[in-house]
Order: sequence, then C-alpha cells, then structure tokens
Amino acid sequence: GELLEILGSIINGFAIPLKKEHLQFLVRALIPLHKPKCVGLYHQQLSYCIIQYVEKDADTATPILSGFFKCWPWSCSAKQILFLNELEEILELLGADQLAQVSNTLFVNLARCLNSDHFQVVERTLFLWNNEHLVNSGCLSRLNAQTVLPIIYGPLYKNSSGHWNATVEGLAQNVMKMYMEYDLALYDRCQAAHFKLEEETELKIEAVSKRWLEIEAMAQQQRTSCPVSA
Repeated sequence: GELLEILGSIINGFAIPLKKEHLQFLVRALIPLHKPKCVGLYHQQLSYCIIQYVEKDADTATPILSGFFKCWPWSCSAKQILFLNELEEILELLGADQLAQVSNTLFVNLARCLNSDHFQVVERTLFLWNNEHLVNSGCLSRLNAQTVLPIIYGPLYKNSSGHWNATVEGLAQNVMKMYMEYDLALYDRCQAAHFKLEEETELKIEAVSKRWLEIEAMAQQQRTSCPVSA
C-alpha cells in the first residue's frame, strides 16, 4: 500500500503522451495487482494509481477495463463492491471512443452484477445510475440506451418486480422508469424480447423434464419385463 502511494505520486508526474514503458508498467504490473486475494488491503492506493493513468490518457481506459473484468472477483461480494467503486471513477473519465471499444464487455458485466445473489452488489451496481455525469453524458446516458438496455433488461426487470430488499427494488424501478422515458419503443421491444426468452426457456425446461420422465418410464418397464433371477 505504501509503495503504491509513492507510485501514485510518480504517475501523477508522468509526461504526456505516456511513454511505452509507462504503458507496459500499467498492463504488466498494476492491472494484475487486482488479482490477489489480499487486494482489499491496498485497493484504495491501487485505484488511485489506475485513475491517474486514465486522467493522463483516456485511451488507457480500454486495456484497464479489459484486464479489470478478467480479474473481477465474482465469488467475493465485498471485493466486487470495491471494484464497483473503482469502476465508477473510471467510467466518469471514459470518452465515447473508449466506450465504443469496451461497451459490450462493460454492459455484460454490469448485467452479471445486477443478477448477483448478493443484494449489496446489486445495490452498488444500481447506484451507478444515480451518478449524474454517467446518466446525463456518460456511458449510461440516453445516447447509449440502445446498447445498454437490451443487455441489462432481464436482471433489471427481475430486481424491479419483487426483490426482497426494498432499496434494491426501488432503485431498479427508478432505472426502468428512466429508460422508459428515454425511449418507450426500445423499452417495449426489450420487454417483449425478455418475455419471449422466458417463455422459450420454460418450454425447454418442460421438454427436458418430460424426456426424463419418458426415460424413467422406459427403464421401469425394462426392469419389469426382465426380472432379476434369484
């Protein structure tokens, strides 16, 4: 942690454009520091170093986010919340060019966070839509609704319709309402696609269940027709 604090000050003094070795240090040393189990001990200082890079050169956000999601701690809710805090800071500095390169990965991972079994991860993810910069002119704005809503609609709908945590349910309903006001036609398409997918999934489950019952019946019939001799 102390070493990263010193590094943060050094990175702050880097000249622009960034040198090749400085970019290599980011990719080979700093981004992989998100992987260790003990990342919580130094995450604040690491996050500061990462943000310094993005502030210096917005293009660094692309390799940062690509590596960031590869290190995402899906099995640890406490670390996911730390990562979401860092992600929000990065997204605030993300330009349109950088977003175009990482949008699918970004929104798919946000959808996974919204689908988390841990309510605090879902809640922290939904708080991203409370960030005025992200909603007014950033990656969650009206301009990007066509990309983001089809990806997040499923988990968003699930959280907005009967989540056991009232805060999560309320936040999800607010986000749903926001996208409905942005583009009602898009919202209706996403809703129809979601219900169609749910129906198809249900039919597949029923078909598999029916097939297993048929197999069990065949096995039972075979045992009856071929008794084991004593």
